[in-house]
Amino acid sequence: MRSIWNGSISFGLVTIPVKTYSATDRTSSVSFVRIHEKDGAQIQYRKICELDGKEVPNEEVGKAYQPPGDETLVPITDDDLSQLPLPTAKTLSILSFVDPAEIDPLQMDKAYYLGPNGTTATKPYTLLREALEHHRKIAVGKVAMRGRESLAMVRAHDGALVMHTLLWPDQIRPADGVVPDDVELRENELTLAETLMDSLGELDPAELHDDYREAVEELVAAKLEGEEPAAAAASDTGAQVIDLTAALEKSVRAARGGGEHDAEAESASVTPIRGRKAAKKSEAGPRTTQRSGTPAKKATAKKTASATTKKTPAKKAPAKKTSAARKTSDGRKKTASSAEKTGTSTRTPAGGTAKKAASKTTAKKATGRKTG
Repeated sequence: MRSIWNGSISFGLVTIPVKTYSATDRTSSVSFVRIHEKDGAQIQYRKICELDGKEVPNEEVGKAYQPPGDETLVPITDDDLSQLPLPTAKTLSILSFVDPAEIDPLQMDKAYYLGPNGTTATKPYTLLREALEHHRKIAVGKVAMRGRESLAMVRAHDGALVMHTLLWPDQIRPADGVVPDDVELRENELTLAETLMDSLGELDPAELHDDYREAVEELVAAKLEGEEPAAAAASDTGAQVIDLTAALEKSVRAARGGGEHDAEAESASVTPIRGRKAAKKSEAGPRTTQRSGTPAKKATAKKTASATTKKTPAKKAPAKKTSAARKTSDGRKKTASSAEKTGTSTRTPAGGTAKKAASKTTAKKATGRKTG
């Protein structure tokens, strides 16, 4: 690894000579070159002077400063910059030690590894690293690199010191026009969102990779072999979220291991919460086969009526009535026979008057015979 800047870290009276190495590698990302579509030749970018229209070689290219709102160009040389009264030209001057939460991630720009420069720098380098780790602090200072001064943050990471160049506070744009208006959130929605965060688990850096770069490499390999590139599968953007709470519940189930099959088994339209509660109640009770439009209460009433009918037998009642009728008819026959013997009548509901009149006529005839 090649050093890109040599300087020192200064805090108090302690000075630590360090070397700076780039901590990131952007060469692995996908990059393209410009070509002429008619013949496929690569397009070159040349430095052309605006006055004479001729190409300028790299050794004749310099730098200048253009004041804001002015077209004047002021030439600036490297000697001019080296003579500037900047104490941070070769030194990272630490101003304070603060908590990591005090640094806004929006200010972070580029990252560099800091290594000790020489054997004499090993002990103070290790001391600063251990102090930052034990005290859980980060160092904030200023440093001038590549012709400009910027804020810098130093922290301990993986046994080394890492420096992040920071943007100045006035370089951070405000969020005006981005923040939405006041939105009312329900308590259960916030609880489900936090549950989903906990259910997703920890992030494994080993599983992170650039899918876009792999797809581009496969495309280039197919073109080199003269094959047609594979058609990309249609991306599923998902159904429109109608109920935020239901969507959160479905996401929590999938994150907890409910699996993609459970999420795909449900319909694309989101089911409201009330419908789910009613479904749970019906599952807890007895299973009844209902037709569309037939409420569950009617089915329960039918079952109750059928159960009552089974408890009260209907065949025994007519048998009791038949036996009672037989007893009544037998009693009537006995009464009639006794009346004929004694010559008296009994009151009966139907035909009682005719029998009484007949008995009187018979008595008169018997009296007449006796008198004669």
